[in-house]
Amino acid sequence: MNFKIYTFGCKVNQYESEQMRELLEEKGFKCTENDADAEIFIVNSCTVTAISEGKCRRFLGRIRRKFPQSIIVLTGCMSQAFPRKYENFDVCDVVTGNTSRHLAIELLEDFIKNRNKIVDIPEHDRKCGEFEESCVSDFSERTRAYLKIEDGCDRFCSYCVIPYARGRVRSKPLSDIRREVETLSEKGYTEIVLVGINLSKYGTDIGLSLCDAVETVAESSGVKRIRLGSLEPELLTPDILLRLSKVKEFCPQFHLSLQSGCDETLKRMNRHYNSAEYREIVENIRALFHNPSFTTDVMVGFPGEDEEEFSKSLSFVSDLGFAKVHVFPYSRRSGTVADRMPDQLTKSIKDSRVAVMTAETELRRIDFMKTQLGMVTEVLFERMFDEDYCEGYSINYIPVKVKGSSDLCHKIKTVRLLSIEGDYLIGELIENA
Repeated sequence: MNFKIYTFGCKVNQYESEQMRELLEEKGFKCTENDADAEIFIVNSCTVTAISEGKCRRFLGRIRRKFPQSIIVLTGCMSQAFPRKYENFDVCDVVTGNTSRHLAIELLEDFIKNRNKIVDIPEHDRKCGEFEESCVSDFSERTRAYLKIEDGCDRFCSYCVIPYARGRVRSKPLSDIRREVETLSEKGYTEIVLVGINLSKYGTDIGLSLCDAVETVAESSGVKRIRLGSLEPELLTPDILLRLSKVKEFCPQFHLSLQSGCDETLKRMNRHYNSAEYREIVENIRALFHNPSFTTDVMVGFPGEDEEEFSKSLSFVSDLGFAKVHVFPYSRRSGTVADRMPDQLTKSIKDSRVAVMTAETELRRIDFMKTQLGMVTEVLFERMFDEDYCEGYSINYIPVKVKGSSDLCHKIKTVRLLSIEGDYLIGELIENA
């Protein structure tokens, strides 16, 4: 039977979808990119915000209406976080969560045989537990490979349900990381992106640190670049940063989750740092790494955020010089502390603040791009942008275009950065560099 996987949410979900694809193909199922050819739809869901959950629910409904005879399998964070919301599952044939994802194929085969709806979502073990065995050997049509090394979160930010969807922190053993990296290297992947739900906490449950994972990946002779996914900033101590700076394959691009630049707001969010501590971490990175870039997420419209708090956050974000900022409105989540807070803001106020923050961060993005002009950097080219230009990413993850053919794809080349065009820097190849 033919299947198609739709993935919502983060890079961890993308990794897990690739893992399911490989396991399904091993069982004889065939992956298709054409909806009309698919007999099975697998939806790997996200619930980080009410908006993302709503997108998943609406998508499930569209698939059922358009392909009424298909088999729909729902897995991921939405079903795990809210296992009793059966209205989310009424169009689905098989429903699993993150705790039972390893059984998804077995449950699918059972449904194909018996045609009885299956809902199997065990709760997370409240103890730490073990990291779910996982390995992905290939990523379809990607130049870089994701490697999931951590799962779970124990921060319990006041607005977030992810600890309920993912359980507590669990880390992948170094031996498994080493084995998976070698497999990916043999397939030709030169860039590895380490991902996790709370990546900064890697190793805290098994007596290791994030540096141990990075150094293990760097041992592979085929790996030229190592990147990190989204990071909670407060665990990036000077000692950790110093160790990372000594790994020559490590790319100085840091996605440091901020959420707000206002201390009062951060405290209500139950974030584990203040704006001064965040700034110090950024300054420590700039002191240790050549030409680092910083990206982040910023939430506006959190309960109780008045004009003064928003202004503080706007000023802080503007001052830090981020290369890119994802701005989004606070979204109420039932079961969270923030959902019960007073002074909930209206949609119109949140939308207005999103617009203001987005406009400011776009100006700062352009300012950062200007600082890159004239620099010489290495770019890993990924795909043709059009018939004349090939696109890729610099060491600090800036999108770059150069004139060239598809022969550049999947290669690392030296480029001089010349001008700005929209989201891209335009460069020229430096031959024989």
